[in-house]
Amino acid sequence: MKTPFTIKQFLELFKNYNEEVFPMQIAFYLISAFAIYLALKPFPKSDKIINIIFAFLWLWMGIVYHLIFFTAINKAAYLFGGLFIVQGILFLILGVFQNKLSFHFRADIFGITGISLILFALIVYPILGCFLGHTYPYSPTFGLPCPTTIFTLAFLLLNVKKCPLTILVIPFIWSVIGFMAAFQLGIVEDISLLAASLISIFLLLFRNRMLFKKIF
Repeated sequence: MKTPFTIKQFLELFKNYNEEVFPMQIAFYLISAFAIYLALKPFPKSDKIINIIFAFLWLWMGIVYHLIFFTAINKAAYLFGGLFIVQGILFLILGVFQNKLSFHFRADIFGITGISLILFALIVYPILGCFLGHTYPYSPTFGLPCPTTIFTLAFLLLNVKKCPLTILVIPFIWSVIGFMAAFQLGIVEDISLLAASLISIFLLLFRNRMLFKKIF
């Protein structure tokens, strides 16, 4: 399916967003670093704080990016915004109120892969974009859907409990949509979104199966 906007319009959208919301990009990096610290050094309330951070990130993307900015060039953003808002609410329900998401780094394949993809989302992704010619402010900064989706799925690998499948559905859907758009528009760094999604979800499903076998 052909995108209803051009690469020029898309990059101009990033410029408008980045200039309008600055310095929120710095705040997003700070709270993401705080979330990582809490996963490395957890305390009794750390899980709730981390889930509130992810709820905030997804609600921000749904309301601010999709509904306020992206709808200017793509009316499908109303649907995307709704999905992202639902994802933010899921983090509140499953993580904050039902305590089904508990984050603690462990030096196993899940934790190491998770940290690696987290660093990719925060550091490698913007550097890669810069080398490919998408320099700030014409770039998808952290706090926008593609790098933040990678960060989210990677962080879920640090969850030490069985991962609820409902928390994976919307990030996976977006990874497919983002990959298709990136492929058509030539935003190569966003192609990594689908790869990171498949790796994360495969490992999460595998770990769920391992935890199920331990119970029974």
